[in-house]
Formats: sequence, C-alpha cells, structure tokens
Amino acid sequence: MLDKIVEVLQAVREKTPLVQAVTNYVTINDCANILLCFGASPAMVEVREEMEEFVPIISALYINTGTLTREQEEASILAVKIAAELNKPVVLDPVACGALSRKTDFVQRLLECGKLSVIKGNTGEIKALAGHSGKVRGVDSIDEGEGAAEACRLLAEKTRAVVVATGQTDIISDGKRICLIENGTPMLTLITGAGCMAGALAAATAGVGGDMLVASAAAIMAIGLAGEIAAGSMERALPGTFRARLFDSIYSLTPEDVLKCGKIKCL
Repeated sequence: MLDKIVEVLQAVREKTPLVQAVTNYVTINDCANILLCFGASPAMVEVREEMEEFVPIISALYINTGTLTREQEEASILAVKIAAELNKPVVLDPVACGALSRKTDFVQRLLECGKLSVIKGNTGEIKALAGHSGKVRGVDSIDEGEGAAEACRLLAEKTRAVVVATGQTDIISDGKRICLIENGTPMLTLITGAGCMAGALAAATAGVGGDMLVASAAAIMAIGLAGEIAAGSMERALPGTFRARLFDSIYSLTPEDVLKCGKIKCL
C-alpha cells in the first residue's frame, strides 16, 4: 500500500489538480496554502452564478460545512449536480454534523443531488452520519472512537463513498476494505483547521483519479506524517511555529519519508 500512496502523491505534483473549495471562512487561507504546498492548485470559488462555468474545468470539488452560509448551500448543491453529470470527484467535510441538525440535513440534500466520492470527518461526525451515537462539541469530536471502523464501513456502504474518520487512529473504508493509519501528532489538535486541510488534500488526491480508498489514504497519511516531521523539528511545542512548519513539511515530503515512516494497516 505504501508504494501506491507514493504513486498518488507523485501524481499530484505531476498533474497539479485544480481543486475547487467551497469551504469555511475560518480556515480558507490554510486550505489554499496547504494545497499549494502539496502540489495542487486551489480555487476558492463559491458564488452560485460561477458554478456552471467553473465546475467543468476542475479536477475535484471540496465542500466544507464549517461556516455554511445560504449562498454556499446553493452553490454547493448546484456544483454537486454539475460534478455528477461530468463525473468529477466530490469530497465532503461534514463539519458539525451531529452537533447541528441543519448541517446533517444539508448533507442528506447533497447525497440526493449526486454521488459523493469521499466523506471525511472526525470520528463523532462520521458516527453521527452513520446513525450511531457520535459525541461532537461544536466542530470538535469528543468521541473516543469505539465502533468507528464499523460506522465508516456502514456509511461507505450506504453512500457508495469512501469514508474517512480522523482521530488518534485514522480510519478509511469503502464499505468492503478498511485501512487504519497511525501517523500524526497531538500538535495537530492545537491549530485551527487541521481537519479542513486534510479534507482539501483528500480532494487533491481524488483529483488525480484511481482508487479512491488509496487516494484518501495518501492524503490522510501525508498530513499526519508532515505533522510528525514538523513536531519533531521543534525543541519546544509551539503551535504557531508548528503551523508554519506543517506547510514546509508538506511541501518537502518525499517518497522516502512515506516508505520509511508511513504507518498503515489494511484489513
């Protein structure tokens, strides 16, 4: 699997996928910068009137419900419909699902508009969408992860999307296969937007095509491994320094880093 992950990461740098992000205002700049460092091209296009012209030229669409406005709702629904017609991959980050019913209802509307390629959320959000009892406080998961793998599998089976639940162990499933990724660092919880950035990277890897489970694993491993490298480069745990070094580590990530330090188990 590590060899396949390396191939995906190299494909992103070779193809420079154009990722359209309809994302939250708290972390929009971080998502744009992490995509650039990763080798992709970000486009924060969220105006409804621009969807019909722009969606046809993108490689992938990323939707994040963190600060969901009415205009973002309308733009996202139209974008998903167009993406479905053109067979463009769509990655959804269902921020605050399980905490706010409006967000959960919106996800159901998106599912009715077209097929989602990847649903990436924290453990609490994914369990809530799967119909399990997920513990969510605002945009943060306070769920300890029990039953998360089964929730991922069931939600993937139900939606026909690859489902990613991030946590101390990241879980990825396509309804049949399950992969567990152990890369990461607690420092990722001390900055705003680590989850949003992971979702944006998942759109970049989805945008180069191929097996969506492998593509998702590549994105999630990349940010976890870059986080480890960034944290390991500091003498003290300083969140601001870590944030800057996370971008540098994504930019500098090599195949050798993945092959030597990637931690993944496929069931």
